[in-house]
Amino acid sequence: MGEEDKKEVDELKSNQKPKMSEKTKNIVEWIICIVIAVVLTLLFRYFIATPTVVQQVSMYPTLVENQRLIVTRTFRITGKMPERGDIVTFEATSYSYSEGTADQSNPVAIYMDEDRNIFDNFLYNVLEITKKSYIKRVIGLPGEHVEIKEGKVYINGKVLEEDYLQPDVITESSVFNDFIVPEGYLFCMGDNRTKSTDCRKFGCVPFEKLEGIVACRFWPLNKFGSVK
Repeated sequence: MGEEDKKEVDELKSNQKPKMSEKTKNIVEWIICIVIAVVLTLLFRYFIATPTVVQQVSMYPTLVENQRLIVTRTFRITGKMPERGDIVTFEATSYSYSEGTADQSNPVAIYMDEDRNIFDNFLYNVLEITKKSYIKRVIGLPGEHVEIKEGKVYINGKVLEEDYLQPDVITESSVFNDFIVPEGYLFCMGDNRTKSTDCRKFGCVPFEKLEGIVACRFWPLNKFGSVK
């Protein structure tokens, strides 16, 4: 078979291959674009920032129910711990201690992690469906000695100035009240001390359970801006 014959055979074979219609090609391109957009959105939401809604009274008057916030999540990339005074969200714990069961030498929160398949893990940890979270303020950092006495908070022996609290607020705890924050953990409390279930009851929160650091409030519009 000559060179020209081979070319003719190749052309015939190529003509016999089914060609994708222009309409089908457009649909495929749109599907690819949508998949890419969804993946990028999920990555941004998980690693950079996401909106959230205040659903508790524990941060009153700093935050009020149904206010909308933006929380940053870049710490999942950088590994940087929040600072004292930051308002954070974290996964709700599974257990609250009582006065008789609390161990001041081991003030850590308990999480009863369920066995989940890949799909359930995606729903729970990425889409955060059915996931319960708390929003509190960082008070104690790793290695610090926290004492709650005389209606106040002491960090390493010094009274913590808390300008964000309402006047005459008294901070009390009959469970965790004299301990050292373990490495890799945070001690957090709500600003509405008498209406907040927080680390005083369930112990310090591990860094890996942190979900976001509040960056700003965007709703209502008259409250738009940073949250202190």
